[in-house]
Amino acid sequence: MATRNKSAKAAAKAPRVEVMNETKREVKSAHKPSNKGTIEPAKGKLGVMIPGMGAVATTFVAGVEAIRKGLAKPIGSLTQMGTVRLGKRTDGRSPKIKEFVPLAGLDDLVFTGWDIFEDNMYEAASNAGVLDQRLLDQLKPFLSTVTPRSAVFDHNYVKKIDGPNVKKGKTKMDLAEQLRDDIRDFKKTSGASRLITMWCGSTESYIEPTAAHQSVKSFEKALRENDEMIAPSMVYAYASLMEGVPFANGAPNLTVDLPVMLELSRKNEAPICGKDFKTGQTLMKTVLAPAFKARLLGLSGWYSTNILGNRDGEVLDDPGSFKTKEESKLGVLEHILQPALYPELYGNIFHKVRINYYPPRGDNKEGWDNIDIFGWLGYPMQIKVDFLCRDSILAAPIVLDLVLLVDLAKRCSELRGLGIQEWLSFYFKSPMTAPGLYPEHDLFIQLMKLKNTLRYLKGEELITHLGLEYYD
Repeated sequence: MATRNKSAKAAAKAPRVEVMNETKREVKSAHKPSNKGTIEPAKGKLGVMIPGMGAVATTFVAGVEAIRKGLAKPIGSLTQMGTVRLGKRTDGRSPKIKEFVPLAGLDDLVFTGWDIFEDNMYEAASNAGVLDQRLLDQLKPFLSTVTPRSAVFDHNYVKKIDGPNVKKGKTKMDLAEQLRDDIRDFKKTSGASRLITMWCGSTESYIEPTAAHQSVKSFEKALRENDEMIAPSMVYAYASLMEGVPFANGAPNLTVDLPVMLELSRKNEAPICGKDFKTGQTLMKTVLAPAFKARLLGLSGWYSTNILGNRDGEVLDDPGSFKTKEESKLGVLEHILQPALYPELYGNIFHKVRINYYPPRGDNKEGWDNIDIFGWLGYPMQIKVDFLCRDSILAAPIVLDLVLLVDLAKRCSELRGLGIQEWLSFYFKSPMTAPGLYPEHDLFIQLMKLKNTLRYLKGEELITHLGLEYYD
């Protein structure tokens, strides 16, 4: 699909006004440290429940176990390897994030999952072909113990795959109650004190919100009536939020971008956040596009194509599932470049995204971009990016960070009742925001938002990068 930005349309759709606080009083109040709210300690086990035990899920769980056994390092994980600067640059205070805020330790994580296939995590990881078999064999005793619970599945939403391990029920409400039973059972049998649901399942066919999604009352009525507009991922989200369990969405499915889910999230203090892990090509866009805007370089076209195999590529070979993914990918540039503010530079961009299923590539997908930019006096230039990446290797540390940070939000009195955790936008192609608020896609602004939130929660001054205090 190709799109052209129209500045008038963009202005109506995503107005942005950036305001600078100009007085010292305003600047001071803007980053005043928090002195309210509490963060409960991360006591006991944290249960991680994963719908979809495919390449991403098994790479994540196998990676956690490898790190716990001292066989690998948590490369790519902000919570495990990242630091957060506190105070002035001259203060020399940059603790690791996991030492600054009370996160669950990796030894405290316990796992379960749902899948339409009956393979345990060792078998599923071997089939996915992401990790070296010699490593998997060292992890086999543990991975073999994580077996899939029967899944909620609707072939109409994922047309390219099918499997035998599927729940039966007269209504979708019956299926939701079965999931709630699974959640209670896992909490009891695992000894977990807290739970997180992390969707790592397939991309579902594209749908838009209907009347059924507008309130808890209408949604539950639709569940009992087997409304076809309730996708399987929504059943998982409903069951989780009803049990007070936070829900994070790694796919571009509609799932929690609905009034009913926000209502449940706030009512039951179960955080929700974003959709579609930002791993490969879109990660590159959120790095490059801010650079173009920062230097006021124009953009006339951006052509993106992907080739990938594995189950993800097979699912996206269906036009309905591709449409869902496409919508997630296309929105990034418009929000970063703000065509309404810069119509001469970004008001007429030709943006095209393609995804092609190519089985020989497996999980090692390739993202190729051709970018047509223009500079001083309108002279054209080109940039070409060829990113040969490993999709699940990039996604696994995102899953780990989200598990730990969403659990932090659940334990924080200031965050758990908000519903949407916009401060976690850093990890998603499609960040969630309050209704009517445009999403922030710039990777570096997202990182600042995340770290400033952690500073705020711990009563530290926010970092503004003003820098004038060094030259008084």
